Amino acid sequence: MTSEPRTADQHPSDTSSQAATDPVVPPEILDLARAARRVTVLTGAGMSAESGVPTFRGAEGSLWEEFDPIALASPKGWDEDPELVWAWYAWRMGLARGVDPNAGHRALAQWAAAGDAEVVIATQNIDDLHERAGSDVLAHVHGSLFAVRCSMCDAPYTGEVDIPAEPVQRLEPPLCEECGEYVRPGVVWFGEMLPEGAFDAAVDACLETDLVLVVGTSGIVYPFASLPDIARGHGVPVVEINPADTELSEGVDHVWRATAATALPALVEALATR
Repeated sequence: MTSEPRTADQHPSDTSSQAATDPVVPPEILDLARAARRVTVLTGAGMSAESGVPTFRGAEGSLWEEFDPIALASPKGWDEDPELVWAWYAWRMGLARGVDPNAGHRALAQWAAAGDAEVVIATQNIDDLHERAGSDVLAHVHGSLFAVRCSMCDAPYTGEVDIPAEPVQRLEPPLCEECGEYVRPGVVWFGEMLPEGAFDAAVDACLETDLVLVVGTSGIVYPFASLPDIARGHGVPVVEINPADTELSEGVDHVWRATAATALPALVEALATR
């Protein structure tokens, strides 16, 4: 089930008059979800933030606030001081593991488990909250904190990762079991290529689907931000779920001004009571 692409003078259906905590599912969005046999969900930092995971620059009040995260999240930063960079990522791992999946994460897992539609998730997020909620993730387009690998030979690291109970500013990375070099987090650093096949898998998921939901992403980081346009260019309806306007808002079919933790449970509940 697809819809014709919207022309330039058309505007998305916008439910922004509803409060961000309004659980009422817009009927046009509910109709699309009911008709869909395959749904692709694109998730971003806003979804993890609802669980308490700080955004990329959310280091205020920590020992990391004086550092530029872009400088740390780069091959140059790693080459200059791997112990500093590893300590920063160990801190971020601890933050991610210290929170729980929210109602939005759990709702997506529940939707998939119901079996009425195939629910495919591609995410910008580098945490494991989707998986911990019970979802399978097709693609971590920006990599994963916990997919630790060798910085030299790329071999996966299967050993334990020490996450200090209290943040430290320097921490020696573990050594690769294959070649003895330092291991690194499996995230995409600035200037690096995306994980092999991850973006292509996300593109395919946006083309071979009946509906795309864009949840909690600002739409400013490419190429992930191009996925909604790719879907719409092939006649797939796109719904944005976000409490605020984003760079994507004018280019989607429907906008639901709500948080992921509010909207997704309401949608799944409505689908179950058809």
